[in-house]
Amino acid sequence: MNKKRKRRLSYLPIYILTFVLTTSVAFLSTYNDSKDVANLTSPPSETEEATTAQPRQEILRASFLAVGDNLIHSKLYEQAKERAGGSGYDFKYLYQNVAEDIKNADIASINQETIIAPSKPPSTYPLFNSPPELGKEVVRLGFDIINIANNHMLDKGSSGLKEAIEFWRSQDGVKMTGAYLNESEMYVPETITRNGIVFGIVGITDTTNGLSLPANSELRYFSAAETDKIRRKIELTKEACDVVVVNIHWGNEYSTKPSENQKFLAKKLIEWGADIVIGHHPHVLQPIELIRKIDGGTAVVAYSLGNFVSMQNTGPTLIGGMLRFNVIVDKSSKYVTVEDVKLEPLVMHHKKSYLNGRLYKLSQYNDSLARESTATIKTPAFSMDYIKKHVKGIISEEFLDIS
Repeated sequence: MNKKRKRRLSYLPIYILTFVLTTSVAFLSTYNDSKDVANLTSPPSETEEATTAQPRQEILRASFLAVGDNLIHSKLYEQAKERAGGSGYDFKYLYQNVAEDIKNADIASINQETIIAPSKPPSTYPLFNSPPELGKEVVRLGFDIINIANNHMLDKGSSGLKEAIEFWRSQDGVKMTGAYLNESEMYVPETITRNGIVFGIVGITDTTNGLSLPANSELRYFSAAETDKIRRKIELTKEACDVVVVNIHWGNEYSTKPSENQKFLAKKLIEWGADIVIGHHPHVLQPIELIRKIDGGTAVVAYSLGNFVSMQNTGPTLIGGMLRFNVIVDKSSKYVTVEDVKLEPLVMHHKKSYLNGRLYKLSQYNDSLARESTATIKTPAFSMDYIKKHVKGIISEEFLDIS
């Protein structure tokens, strides 16, 4: 065999190896391409589908506290003036027994019954005005929501209301509701955020004691009779927040039972988007109710929390309540509910001649203190038993916190 033929035969294994390798690469490439197409066109597995279809839940919580009417009669601001030693007013003694409870709540709401117009002197019933030191004490205590929509909001006329609006807006960390400098402000959502939850607030009053704003005044407030305006306000607020809180001044004074109008309006407020309804004005306690919302969540209605502080002089008007509950929000679904709703009774105490007015939780009160109050008030039977019986006759046991 010559050298040329032997050289060709020696290359044959190389040709065969090259052919095999080329064919294998082509096959593998085709196989991988087909797998990629299959992956793109095949439906996802049940596990993959569940993972992509369900958004991650984000559950947020906040503790909520609410109290009733902060009604400052002359004896209360006169005592505060004495305690200040001739320089301003010191209201710390009045609220000291509940200060820690207010501070510990994530969000706290109060009805500021008496107007605060700083340029005007303090005054008492029937046309109230409280010193600005009172408002600053309310802020220092830790209240977040200040409602001024009530029957005394016009006690100092339009100029007094304007001053009150400006005063509360100048205070850091709080949100005032219930009155506006002009109509364009009325429908701007008023919000405050705590623990990642955006609370929207609305203030409404059923009466202003026959007083009215001048025809040319730009000031505005929501009257309970203006249901179309209220509905619009709540719906706009709901769009801008997670939880809608309504403070409403309604009902009949000194009645421990909500009127049919209160019950009807409460359901409407919730239907329009309210999650929390806090009632004021009767100066006495009224029942608490949970109402199922259209989306399955739970709304709470406290028809009246009674007086927070005052110098009224009957047993029922000395007994108020501090309402607590937890607000739970699912941020992904916007589902809102309330849990652990409890009312702790409060007692407004004063001695003979209305001296040393001071607020107590029922757990801090006793018969000895109650006897001091009977020297002034019109309820001789006022006692611990009287207080407990009164509260139990109004507030359902499931909502009552009596230590």
